[in-house]
Amino acid sequence: MSTVLVTGADGFIGSHLVEILVKKGYNVKAFVLYNSFNTWGWLDTLEKSVMRNVEIFQGDIRDPHGVKAAVQGVDAIFHLAALIAIPFSYYSPDTYVDTNIKGTLNVLQAARECGNIRTLVTSTSEVYGTALYVPIDEKHPYQGQSPYSATKIGADRLAESFYRSFELPVTIVRPFNTYGPRQSARAVIPTIITQLLSGYEEIKLGALTPTRDFNYVKDTANGFIAMYESEQTIGQEINIATQKEISVGQLAEELIRQINPNARIICDEQRKRPINSEVNRLLGSNEKIRQLTDWQPRYTFEEGLAETIEFFRNNLSRYKADVYNI
Repeated sequence: MSTVLVTGADGFIGSHLVEILVKKGYNVKAFVLYNSFNTWGWLDTLEKSVMRNVEIFQGDIRDPHGVKAAVQGVDAIFHLAALIAIPFSYYSPDTYVDTNIKGTLNVLQAARECGNIRTLVTSTSEVYGTALYVPIDEKHPYQGQSPYSATKIGADRLAESFYRSFELPVTIVRPFNTYGPRQSARAVIPTIITQLLSGYEEIKLGALTPTRDFNYVKDTANGFIAMYESEQTIGQEINIATQKEISVGQLAEELIRQINPNARIICDEQRKRPINSEVNRLLGSNEKIRQLTDWQPRYTFEEGLAETIEFFRNNLSRYKADVYNI
């Protein structure tokens, strides 16, 4: 089987991708952010039977020398390392440029210099901004409605340029909102669940009317693998979407119904995005991924939520439900 490098392997989606790749028989090198505690993020929670088949590389995606060293000897790169929180991008846009744009450039350069290695670059549905039409297909215009989304647009276009200029075999993977076990509390589903499980009866949220197209994390990870295993995806940018939407308010009511029917929603102004930055509607088309691969969602929204609630119930001590996580 191929040897693959996963950047951002210590994170939410990355750790699930590593786990599934190993179980499929791939040889996995996991690029994790160096820290003096020698912690490997969510990889530290995986079963030993999985981790025995994972080679850890500690580095920083912003360092081109470390990235090039990590790329040596691999057949493919799944590039997931990024700064992702939208509110934090309002405060620290420089770090988003360095990580998301320069970090992606480092990966693309290393892939090109080490033998034109197959590279899958992670995008985000946020590059589309508020839907101008639905379902949002890959031809939808880009709208940089936050510094985060702007840097991801920049990274995507760099990836496209390396395909067109240097024939680097690149695929741009564009998941719509992913949720599930191990997600950080800055995302809406963990925000709601952790408050409910902590016993709060006033659930603080920002805007309630925006809609999102939610992918369960294992479906997202399988989407990455399906794109890698199809040569028809080279040179393409492809959504991973369920083609279904739910508003934040409806989502909150459903979680309240399942966990604590006595709770109610409180709108917290601190949690609202600036009005022109809020993405009001995301509903993705999955026609292209279905045409080019054998991918299809395996989990219903109800099944995904049930597994997610159970994870947070068993790991609540890891989360700070009493603060606004940006």
